[in-house]
Amino acid sequence: MELTSRTLVYVLTSVAAAALLGTLWLWPRLSRQRPLPVLGRIGLLTVTQVSVLAVLLLSVNNAYGFYSSWNDLLRPGGAPLALVAAKSPGAAPESGKLVQPTDEGGLETVRDVLPEGTPEEVGRVDSVRITGPESGLSDQVFVYLPPEYFNPRYARERFPVLLALAGYPGPSLHLVEGLRLPQTASALQHDGQMAPTVIVMARPTVAPPRNTECVNVPGGPQAETWFARDVPAALRSAYRVSRSAGSWGVFGYSTGGSCALRLAMRHPDTYRNAAGMHADYTVPEDRWTDGDLFRGDKDAARQSDLNWRLKNLPAPRADLLLVSTRAEADFAATEQFLAEARQVAAAHPELQVDSIFLPDGGHSFETWRRELPATLEWLSDHLDPPPDREPRP
Repeated sequence: MELTSRTLVYVLTSVAAAALLGTLWLWPRLSRQRPLPVLGRIGLLTVTQVSVLAVLLLSVNNAYGFYSSWNDLLRPGGAPLALVAAKSPGAAPESGKLVQPTDEGGLETVRDVLPEGTPEEVGRVDSVRITGPESGLSDQVFVYLPPEYFNPRYARERFPVLLALAGYPGPSLHLVEGLRLPQTASALQHDGQMAPTVIVMARPTVAPPRNTECVNVPGGPQAETWFARDVPAALRSAYRVSRSAGSWGVFGYSTGGSCALRLAMRHPDTYRNAAGMHADYTVPEDRWTDGDLFRGDKDAARQSDLNWRLKNLPAPRADLLLVSTRAEADFAATEQFLAEARQVAAAHPELQVDSIFLPDGGHSFETWRRELPATLEWLSDHLDPPPDREPRP
């Protein structure tokens, strides 16, 4: 029974209710002051309180996604495996490889992920666990494969890739259930508004509960290495995806949007295109889990500060999209970054910056869902058609 399954919550709720009723029924029989009745009362209270607390903790975890599996809770990180290429281009990743099929993630709790039909008709969403040999991290992600991926006409074609990142501390399931990303992408591709694209849905919280902001933490989780090197290498080993940076993009909302812009500006040789939805442009202090991510290393902090990079480093070869609303609390910071980025882009055309600003809306899924179609269309327009093909057998 998965950590995030509703069945587990229902079972524990039943246990808590039974414990409460049992306490009410047995309490008069245990009212004596002898050792056994006293121990019985202590036992009843303990079982009741522990079961109620477990229900509360599971409900909070399911809502905010601190841990997506028992593996996250009991053994975060995991061990790296050897990188081995998949044998058949259309098949799901095999067990034992760097990209492994998994039942984690809670996809079965979402009813309408894709329309009814075969993968050749509607595509497919895989739940897989990726293990990174360089970062030593391991996490569950969803991979959306468009219908064309299974069409024999495209059997030798490689596909462009979008890495989608949830906010903190949300799990990858929030991209499916809250943002409705595969549902929206499938509809756009069906209507010809988006090219067939492989979409990888991940969370930035790769070492829960820490908010790493997708940076390499000194002496801690190497989240930047995970997203910039491990994830692309693993995906290329298991799926028919492009090897060209121009065919790769990254986007996300909230913390995921901050990560997306940072990855594209720091690693344009991996992600040439990025969209940040309601992003931050500096790394905030992680006051909830571990304080200063950089342990006082001011140079490392500057390197991850997007405003500082614009002013002090060569312009990256990247296409960026800033998405927000004029009612967002930190909209002024977005306007400032946009103005500075456009000044740099005017002198260095290798950097391109666009924006989509809605007049209203907050830091919520309702707003992000409104912004998503235009964001996906922009990304699709900027992803290069993959220049590479599978070799003939």
